[in-house]
Amino acid sequence: MPNTHTPDIAKLTAYLSAHVEGFQGPLTLEKFAGGQSNPTYKLTAKSGHYVLRSQPLGKLLKSAHAVDREYKVLAALKNTQVPVPEVFHLCEDKSIIGAMFYLMEFCDGRVYWDAALKQINSNSVRGKMYDAMNRVMVDLHQLDIHACGLTDYAKPGNYFRRQLTRWSEQYRASQLQTNIAMDELNLYLEDNLPNDDGRICLVHGDFRLDNMMFHRDKPQIIAVLDWELSTLGHPFADLAYQCMQLRMPRGMGTIDGLQGINRTSVGIPEEQEYVQRYCQRMGLGKIDNWSFYLAFSFFRLAAIAQGIAKRALQGNASNKDAAKAGAFVQPLALMALDIINRENVGIQSC
Repeated sequence: MPNTHTPDIAKLTAYLSAHVEGFQGPLTLEKFAGGQSNPTYKLTAKSGHYVLRSQPLGKLLKSAHAVDREYKVLAALKNTQVPVPEVFHLCEDKSIIGAMFYLMEFCDGRVYWDAALKQINSNSVRGKMYDAMNRVMVDLHQLDIHACGLTDYAKPGNYFRRQLTRWSEQYRASQLQTNIAMDELNLYLEDNLPNDDGRICLVHGDFRLDNMMFHRDKPQIIAVLDWELSTLGHPFADLAYQCMQLRMPRGMGTIDGLQGINRTSVGIPEEQEYVQRYCQRMGLGKIDNWSFYLAFSFFRLAAIAQGIAKRALQGNASNKDAAKAGAFVQPLALMALDIINRENVGIQSC
């Protein structure tokens, strides 16, 4: 069963009134339907609207659901080129609502869940929205992490080696049955790790359409959401992760990709064009090992899906549809293996 715990409203009101400047109750909470990881609520109070984001209840995988890291990065990004909600308070006292949480600004915009942007009736606007995501990604990757106070935001060393170790361990810890495709994919990634080229930046870790909040009337991003997986790492991780989503079919959970859709007919750039724009803005030439970066993105998403399925079995998942996530692990692994077998040419030209 999903985690349906409701916080103690009176206790939460008293706490926020004492710790958040200007906060005034009474308050009401409304849980957002989207998202699978950290329970997120719209909080309405006399002093205005806010968003409360917490860890799920119950036993958690090591390093997962780190809302304190989210709070740190959001605070660090205030007044930078990367649009984020303002954060007001981090509560590490789990006795208040049963889990660590933070309070942030409520941004009044639009979130889209379909990569084809079918709710938009203009090819030109769709293209501008994708270009806005491209620009925001570049702004993120060009941030001065030292000036932002994020120098110590991750361990040093080869990002992909570090991440592959982490997600292999997470996958094993949440594995419910043998999956030969995942085992084969994991082995390929271990055997084909690129050499560390020294590139390091702040990466979002889950850079995709439904984590962007757009202005209600303009093709402009007003907030980048869900920083749970952010870290210091390699910029190509975010780029490949977004391109992975665009390659996926419809009907895979909350992620609807562009597989089988004529992108030109809907005003959305092809992958090659999107990558070229990114490279031009970043001042880069060709990208070696593109198949590895894509395959790694599929592996990590599959590991995340496996973790969601395990939490559903344990009864502490955030989303009522979490149990369905386990069905996506095998298809994701097979898509990655198909990329490796068909496209492993090693270079994405820019």
